[in-house]
Amino acid sequence: MDELLDKLNLEQIKPVKDTEGAVLVLAGAGSGKTRVLTSRIAYILREGKATLSRILAITFTNKAANEMKNRLQNMLGEGESKWICTIHSMCVKILREFGDRNGIKSNFSIYTDVERNNVIKKVYKELDFTDEKLLKSAKYHVGNAKMLGLDPDQYLRKYRDERGIDDICAIYSKYNEHLKANNALDFDDLLIETLRLLRRDGEVLDYLSEKFLYVLVDEFQDTNAVQYNIIKLLASKHRNIFAVGDDDQSIYGWRGAEIDNILKFDKDFPNAKIYKLERNYRSTKSILRLANAIIRNNVSRRGKELWTEAEEGEKPGYYQAEEESGEALYAAKIIAGGVRSGRKYSDYAVLMRINAITRAYEQEFTKYGIPYKVFGGFRFYERKEIKDILAYLRLISNPFDSEAAERIINVPRRGIGGKTVAAMYAYAEEYNLSLYDAALDCESLPVPNSAKDKLRDFANLIKGFVLDAVQTDVAQLVRDVINLADLRSAYDDGTDEGDGKLANLDEFIASVDDYVRLNPGATLNDYLNQITLSSDADDMDDGDYVTLATIHAVKGLEFPVVFIGGLEDGIMPSSRSVVDGRDLEEERRLMYVAITRAKERLYLTRSKSRYLYGHRDITSPSRFIAELASELGIPEKRNTYGSFGERYGGDGYGGYRNYGALRGSAFYSDDSGYQSDEPPKSSVSFKAAWNVKKPAENKNNGKYTVGMKVRHPKFGLGMVVAVKNNGGTVNVAFDGQGIKELSASLAPLEIVK
Repeated sequence: MDELLDKLNLEQIKPVKDTEGAVLVLAGAGSGKTRVLTSRIAYILREGKATLSRILAITFTNKAANEMKNRLQNMLGEGESKWICTIHSMCVKILREFGDRNGIKSNFSIYTDVERNNVIKKVYKELDFTDEKLLKSAKYHVGNAKMLGLDPDQYLRKYRDERGIDDICAIYSKYNEHLKANNALDFDDLLIETLRLLRRDGEVLDYLSEKFLYVLVDEFQDTNAVQYNIIKLLASKHRNIFAVGDDDQSIYGWRGAEIDNILKFDKDFPNAKIYKLERNYRSTKSILRLANAIIRNNVSRRGKELWTEAEEGEKPGYYQAEEESGEALYAAKIIAGGVRSGRKYSDYAVLMRINAITRAYEQEFTKYGIPYKVFGGFRFYERKEIKDILAYLRLISNPFDSEAAERIINVPRRGIGGKTVAAMYAYAEEYNLSLYDAALDCESLPVPNSAKDKLRDFANLIKGFVLDAVQTDVAQLVRDVINLADLRSAYDDGTDEGDGKLANLDEFIASVDDYVRLNPGATLNDYLNQITLSSDADDMDDGDYVTLATIHAVKGLEFPVVFIGGLEDGIMPSSRSVVDGRDLEEERRLMYVAITRAKERLYLTRSKSRYLYGHRDITSPSRFIAELASELGIPEKRNTYGSFGERYGGDGYGGYRNYGALRGSAFYSDDSGYQSDEPPKSSVSFKAAWNVKKPAENKNNGKYTVGMKVRHPKFGLGMVVAVKNNGGTVNVAFDGQGIKELSASLAPLEIVK
């Protein structure tokens, strides 16, 4: 009995045992690719082909890397290799160790997109530009240049005909100068500088390519040109490269991912062996039929068909609401009904193409006491108070980081004004120093003595933290910074918003405690690396809440019940993809990813009109609904635009003006072929929704009356001002919150006697 291989199916065993040379595994959604990748590492170790320190395994989220380490730990008692990591983490490790050979100090700061944009804005002002369109264009082009791995001169040549390109490249060049002065790299620099190091320093390349006997790459379809070139260089010595990916899940073209890397892998490695994993262990048959139906419309793919031995499962449902509030209420009713039947809130996810449409869900879920978290939008570590404490930590780690110093020099308020900061920058530029150095040299600055006193206090505060960081663990250092810098006073203003910021500081302390507990002996740099390189998926925890997320944010995750909302042309697929076939194929892959997140139940929803970007518009159903019409059991009718329904005006459903789905109800069908906008007695489709939707409301007849006082956990004390729909709907005027229309069956209202 082979405990390692017996847990794999025959298709999985083949690539696990085929350890030598180039191997590409085309792994469909839910086909067990992480198990294959981990089992291959375990097999290599068990067979004595390499030690763990000589295996490089690249993933694309910290969560995936940790999962891989845990699985190895369970399999073999091994899993502590620092070379099982994300590609950005790998580059940080290489640059911290060898970057000095390329002029990079080992304690460099890592700038997120927020810091990048702040520096670009500063450069824009320094160069005396005033055109706001130029600033917006520069932010895009700097990011694009970095993504492509081009320096300012190369980018200028490539985009010579672009409007304002000379000014843009001047900003780009000055931006790079700022980063170098601050001893900082942005995300893209981590990749670019690693590639430059490997190309320019043969000694480092020889060492690393010799070190890694086996190079394994997860989510290979998401690699961009720079990442792929790094991988090829690291595998150049032994040529044992193992790439696992799914061309049908390549959804990051907008940030440089090259689907051609996976489509043309066997051209780069002519003797490569290719395997397919098509058996799905996640979803029901009915969900997989939907996934296969959508993705087979793409042309640029190698081709595979997902299958499963799981049960048939209930048919995916399609629902159209009159407005977005109805779409969100529909989801709320199903979720509430499911929780009453024994499900957890964490079983549910509402996925969407853009986070701009979460508002309606947040409003409806708040009304009915449904806990939720939003991912793919404003993340915890991007909140002002968290960015402030992180800036303190960045400056302590890297005193050259003038961006961090400027951010917190007046947090909390110290009375250090803009003129003083400008004088500091002038002094720092003249003597090639950092902003922190200028604070240390405050006696030499042309500022009033009162300002010098404040700068001296600030400089001494930071100096004390720098010294303490050498011997103090990260958790204690964070507490010291918050307490000694009196950070709480910056947010303690007596408002609800201020209380929220103070709570976030406490949550931050708790997160640092968790990190230190799981990573004993970790340094401040280790912690900053982990935070800066985290993704939305890493923020997801085991709490009991509904996940509201963009599809990009949940790639690699799964949920028992999934809603895909906003299925309208212009949103999904996006308006930018309509005229570009390549972009449209990526949007279709995004739809495929969304569908394959669902394990047991799937609901596709849309709104016939939507308020978005400041105005309300009539919408037309996503063209992807037309492609899925036969699987959903709804009439297929395309118009001349190729979308499902009319593009502007009309009934938005290709002429089916009296169809039940248009009246804001679900479309039902069962295996017998019954089709209606109301469920037959024997129908199981949308059963949960129907049970919550009408019968449950009738139970509340007479429960609420006009003038009755009620209490809501979120909105507080209120009074019933109207009762509608035979008691099924109540309007409540809440103190300071206005009038809210609530479903009587769902709203967590307490009657106040």
